[in-house]
Amino acid sequence: MRFLIVTAMRNEGAYVLEWLAHHRAAGVEHFLVYSNDCDDGTEAMLDRLAALGWLTHMRNPGPHPKGPQWQALIAADRHPLVAGAEWILVSDVDEFVCVQTGDHTLGALLKARPEATAFALTWRMFGNAGVVDFTDAPVTETFLHAAPSVLPWPWRAAMFKTLFRNDGTYGKLGVHRPRAPDRARLGAARWVDGSGRPLAGDFLTNRVFSDFGQDNFGLVQLNHYALGSMENFIVKRDRGRANRGGSFDLGYWVERNFSAVEDRSAEALGPARRALLAELLSDPELGRLHVAAVAWRQQRFRALMAEEPMRALFGQLLLTPPTRVLSPDAADRMLTIAREARETMARDC
Repeated sequence: MRFLIVTAMRNEGAYVLEWLAHHRAAGVEHFLVYSNDCDDGTEAMLDRLAALGWLTHMRNPGPHPKGPQWQALIAADRHPLVAGAEWILVSDVDEFVCVQTGDHTLGALLKARPEATAFALTWRMFGNAGVVDFTDAPVTETFLHAAPSVLPWPWRAAMFKTLFRNDGTYGKLGVHRPRAPDRARLGAARWVDGSGRPLAGDFLTNRVFSDFGQDNFGLVQLNHYALGSMENFIVKRDRGRANRGGSFDLGYWVERNFSAVEDRSAEALGPARRALLAELLSDPELGRLHVAAVAWRQQRFRALMAEEPMRALFGQLLLTPPTRVLSPDAADRMLTIAREARETMARDC
């Protein structure tokens, strides 16, 4: 198998078919999916997709001492599919790989940089665009405005996921990058960023964010639809975070709600994605489960509006405009403050 995506899911039934169709169109042959504690029929949908040969479904029920995503990755490290894959990407259902070269497939990306053994796929944050209601509409065709190609702050917007060659250089999967490097093999590692520039230093060992102040999307970007509609965000908060404690709050929203420029990169695979999605929805069982998952999400939002903290957050979302892009001076000030704080911490340790 050339390309494998590993992912963890909870209550993603309304979104999973579009995500699978997009990445199959991009050249991903198989998906290793871990599900946990689903209420919306996601697990039944994944079982059906497994029966159709689209993916391998593994249940990952709680409790999760390290968080459900980390528990899933620990299990995936030992899975035969991971051992047999040539290239691996750990990705979430709100992340869409968009190759900007050739025929827009992962094969074209490798052809553009045949020397690369790892691609740092920097997030491109897609904002809410003022969409309030959750509806059964494709994410990639609903949210078409994003952060500019050069965004110096916040630093989280420069985080990346890693498509890496599974050649033994790294011994474990990680949320953002492969872990447990074999130091003897690192000399042969060839990392590149999303514009194809070579990366070195701590990119090879532990770094999880790209360089600031430059365009990291010349060859490939990772479209990150972290927010969706306002109703969807409320349900997402109710679900909780997959890889650590804490919750989705207004600060999370503000740091990701960029709508500064139009971006239609996902449409390069639009015809193929729509054909594959129609094929999936034509399956009677998948079609029924998809409709049920959409209805569950709508009903869950209505139920959450009975809780004052959720009502308050929804009101705050309605009041909050799209996030403005900081001026260069303001961004430099934040970067300086962050750098000085790190230096102080290093001295105190």
